[in-house]
Amino acid sequence: MTHKVENRHQLCTAPMMDWSDRHCRFLFRLFAPRATLYTEMVTTGAIIFGDQKRHLDFSSEEHPIALQLGGSAPKELQRCTALASDWGYDEINLNCGCPSDRVQKGNFGASLMLEPKLVAQCVESMQETTDVPITVKHRLGIDNHESYDFVSNFVGTIRDSGCRTFIVHARIAILKGLSPKKNREVPPLNYEFVYRLKREFPDCSFILNGGLNESTDIDEIMKKIDGVMIGRSIYNSPEFLGKLSQSIHKHSSSSMNIIINKMHEYASSQISEGVQLKSITRHLLGLFHGREGARKWRRALSNPEFLKKNNPDLILGAFREIT
Repeated sequence: MTHKVENRHQLCTAPMMDWSDRHCRFLFRLFAPRATLYTEMVTTGAIIFGDQKRHLDFSSEEHPIALQLGGSAPKELQRCTALASDWGYDEINLNCGCPSDRVQKGNFGASLMLEPKLVAQCVESMQETTDVPITVKHRLGIDNHESYDFVSNFVGTIRDSGCRTFIVHARIAILKGLSPKKNREVPPLNYEFVYRLKREFPDCSFILNGGLNESTDIDEIMKKIDGVMIGRSIYNSPEFLGKLSQSIHKHSSSSMNIIINKMHEYASSQISEGVQLKSITRHLLGLFHGREGARKWRRALSNPEFLKKNNPDLILGAFREIT
């Protein structure tokens, strides 16, 4: 059963490799009750041949939640889509933007921008097995393919397959010579191309990703596209996510005391199931970013001696020390 949410793409949390796990997403949900949360990219091979529970499980509180898949074989993507649909995901997103060496060797991620017809086939195969929305996340281009016509042709081809929601990282990807980190920083941002895509394909939704932070005029951007997706700036300061959520979704904020207590309850529950406390506290280090006591908070939650005890009360104790 999918959980329908109006305008659910107005605010989205980005799929961040090694960061956007279920513990991180639980924290994000506390700050943004209506944002759509995206998993880190999971490859089709990992799901088909690996531990499906580890890769697919999430907490019921995380809805609306989208699974991001990495792959380029239509039948494999179809199989994983069926599994994700049965697992209860609200959306399945195909990664056409990751520039890492691993995805290049597998011929998926950003490499797929060179094969829009294959992406269309993948989307069609995924749609055949579920009523859950299938979306695509992509770059503006790849290597020397950086014209507007290139990305317009890509989007148009995928649109004709039935996809109506595109998440656009507003940079090209440079596959040779730049690390994934540098690919998030070096290629220049080009928001205007994203705005042009929205004007050219008004029947589609476009979500802007890339370079958004606390100095960005989000209100102005939201006048031109359908939503924003934000990653590292909210990971480093989850309170920024809370401010965005309040502004976009018009709700009151939860106090930090409530959030800390809910994280303590969550950690207690997870530890009882065999999770290590450090798997949870690593996502809490950005709390109190820019505030007095932030350094003391980080030291307490990353102290190996404290973490070795695997006692969730560490979270409450650290909070008491700075309040």
